[in-house]
Amino acid sequence: MPKGNGNLITENRKARHEYTVLDTVEAGIVLQGTEIKSIRNHQINLKDGYASVSRNEMWLYNVHIAPFKEGNQFNHDPLRKRKLLLHRREIDSLLGQVQQDGITLVPLKVYIKNGVAKVLIGLAKGKKQYDKRETIKRREQERRIRREYKDRY
Repeated sequence: MPKGNGNLITENRKARHEYTVLDTVEAGIVLQGTEIKSIRNHQINLKDGYASVSRNEMWLYNVHIAPFKEGNQFNHDPLRKRKLLLHRREIDSLLGQVQQDGITLVPLKVYIKNGVAKVLIGLAKGKKQYDKRETIKRREQERRIRREYKDRY
């Protein structure tokens, strides 16, 4: 569940499979026009998204927010880059960590908190193929143990 009390909209499951998440930070998203309506309708895809620092500002790229169905010709561009709202010290800290080899920023969750859209950004390091296989094996073992425990009791 997101930090604080929020209404979960979507989660990036691929990120947990592809990356080891080292740390997370919550950020607001600057939205245009009907984007919030599309988000509230769960019309958002984080699969290929990533965050980056450009000119001392944090930006979110490749996150698809579908155009609002009941919108007009002023609907938003689905793949436009979106500014993230973070404090200067948070941006500086993330920038310092991202400059290390293999570290990237990926969106993990989008949720509504106090009426405002928030994104949970993860500071992540890419997994190797054998790490992914190990994670799958461990998850299968945990499932099997839970199933056996449930059948016994």
